[in-house]
Amino acid sequence: MKEFSQKYLKFLKDDLGGLNLTRILDDDEFYQKQILDSVIPIQKTKLIREELEKKKLLIDVGFGGGFPIIPLSYLFPEFKFVGFEGRGKKVKAVQKIADYFKLKNISLFHKRIEEVLIDFEAIITFKAVGNINKLLSCIHSTKTVYVCFYKGPNFLEKEGNEPLLKGWRLVDENEFEIPGTEGRVLLVYKNISVPRGTSSKNKINLVKLSDLL
Repeated sequence: MKEFSQKYLKFLKDDLGGLNLTRILDDDEFYQKQILDSVIPIQKTKLIREELEKKKLLIDVGFGGGFPIIPLSYLFPEFKFVGFEGRGKKVKAVQKIADYFKLKNISLFHKRIEEVLIDFEAIITFKAVGNINKLLSCIHSTKTVYVCFYKGPNFLEKEGNEPLLKGWRLVDENEFEIPGTEGRVLLVYKNISVPRGTSSKNKINLVKLSDLL
C-alpha cells in the first residue's frame, strides 16, 4: 500500500492540485492519516470483514477526496464499492482517481445518502465528521445494513453520550493504533428494524440503489 499511497498523493498534487482534496502533502503523513487510517479499521474488524465477505457491497458516504473508498476498493478488488458525495466537483475528481488506478469495482454518485433507498444488504462507512444519530437518521433501507463510523479516541467528549436512535443497535466497537495519529475507533451499528423514513409514503421520493447500479 505504500507505493499506492505515493502514487495517490502525486496524482492529487500534479493532476488535481487546485481542488484541495487533502491538506496532507507529506508522503509519510499521507500514508498514515489517509491510507492506513482508511483501511486498518475495516481490515482488522472481524465482524465487518465477515459481513463484507457475505454481502460483497460497501457504501461510502461523503467520501470527499476518496477516503476511505479508493484505498478500500484498491485493497479489496473482489468487492463492490459505491460512493455518495454531495459535492459534484469532488465526485468528478475522485472518479479520475479511480480511473487512474483502473479500479473497476467502484461506482460514484453525486447524491446525498438521504435521497437513496438501500435495497441491498451492505456495509456503510462514514469517515467524515458528523453526529452519529443524525447520520443514522439519514439512512433509508429495506435490508439489513451495518454502519461503520470512523471516530477519534475522544469522540464521546465531542459528541456527548445521547441515547441511540431507535431502531439501531451498537454491535461492535474497536480501537486501533494508527502510526502518526492519536488512534482510531470504529463503531459499528446494525439496524434492528427498518429505520424510520422508509414508509411507503417516503419511499416514493427515494431513488433505489438497485436502479443506480
